[in-house]
Amino acid sequence: MSTEATILHADLDSFYASVEQLLNPDLRGKAMAVGGGVVLAASYEAKAFGVRGGMSGRKARELCPHLLFVRGNFDQYQRLGDAAIAVLEDYTPLIERISIDEAFADVAGCTHLFGSPREIAETVRRRVRDELGLPISVGVARTKHLAKVASQVAKPDGLVVVNPATELDFLHDLPVGLMWGVGPVTEGKLKAEGILTIGQLANTPGRSLRGLLGDAAGEKLSDLAWNRDTRAIVREHRARSAGAQSALGRQPATEAVFKPVLQHLADRVTSRLRAKSLAGRTITVRVRFADMRAVTRAMTLDAPVSATLIVAEIAEELVRQALADHPKERTISLLAVSVSHIEEQRQIQLELSLGLDDEKRRPGSRQGCRPLVGRPRHGQGPHSLRPRLHRLRRRPPRAQKLRPRRFSRAGRKGPWPELAGTGKQSLVLFCPLVVSPMPRNPRQKA
Repeated sequence: MSTEATILHADLDSFYASVEQLLNPDLRGKAMAVGGGVVLAASYEAKAFGVRGGMSGRKARELCPHLLFVRGNFDQYQRLGDAAIAVLEDYTPLIERISIDEAFADVAGCTHLFGSPREIAETVRRRVRDELGLPISVGVARTKHLAKVASQVAKPDGLVVVNPATELDFLHDLPVGLMWGVGPVTEGKLKAEGILTIGQLANTPGRSLRGLLGDAAGEKLSDLAWNRDTRAIVREHRARSAGAQSALGRQPATEAVFKPVLQHLADRVTSRLRAKSLAGRTITVRVRFADMRAVTRAMTLDAPVSATLIVAEIAEELVRQALADHPKERTISLLAVSVSHIEEQRQIQLELSLGLDDEKRRPGSRQGCRPLVGRPRHGQGPHSLRPRLHRLRRRPPRAQKLRPRRFSRAGRKGPWPELAGTGKQSLVLFCPLVVSPMPRNPRQKA
């Protein structure tokens, strides 16, 4: 681990909202948000009223009656996010991008070219502001976790450099909610135990933390509270999970609603896995209710799977469990499916049918390989939600008969002017003719 503060964390401030204000100057200085039914991002003028990302649009309007909503411009978000990361890449190749609007950078090897980490951070901020017109906050520290915390402290549009000699004094005075990995649920549990600052978390016995948050989370947060973070910059990440979600608005929590949605989401996820010869063991679903509360359910299998049918059936079962655990919830607003614990799966070992209870969920069994009936998706094979037509063979063209057709010539122009204007239905009969369809290509004979 480095003994100098050479890791930068750059984070574009209120990115979606800032881009919209950049594209539309009339929105500058006004309380505005990106989204509609759900707030995706809010400007700092809206945040002053308590509007936050992930909040329902109704609640946001209650907090800020004059709030302006705009639709997202995701092509511009991607373009400007890439441009901001490209500025960082002008100073170091060690870039770890963790989202569309934030990234880590290690500048330890380029200080002799561009100056100290503080000078590099100041240059990056100035260039992003001048070239892109966007505000960006940067934190500089010895570890990734502390650099991210420092960038949060620097917001909006600021720079914080943490001296390694006084990093614990800086860290322990901050609220526990600024820690990387502490979300609203974890923060609520800690506050219920009287743990409000990172320093209080650091001085809490490890046994108490593990009992409160679990072994893995308790140990991890205890280390981060003492700035024990050995993670290095990783330029390329291997996907740890694949997921998809669908916003439903306000729909009844019935199988007629969630079953086709889950099948579609499972198809999207598994097709991406199969395209990269991957499979996963854990299937997770997320159900969000009308009041924006969300619950998750997960199941881990003995063998990794990538078949759409298996993932879809497990997802349906998990959603049924979630709804059974919340019988008062009658409306759902979002469904999500993800597959994690991913590993490479170049081929599937076929298995004999032994009548096991979980045979349908074993990827090599006959039941597990059974495809669903539906429209084929190009290149997805027999495990897709929409295959079965891949089994069909091209048949010779069939003769087609022209059926008698009934025409109404009232008030129409046509080849029979004597029928026009009569107001009567006339039956025009054609002799049955046998015709062949058009050839599929010029080389194919009729």
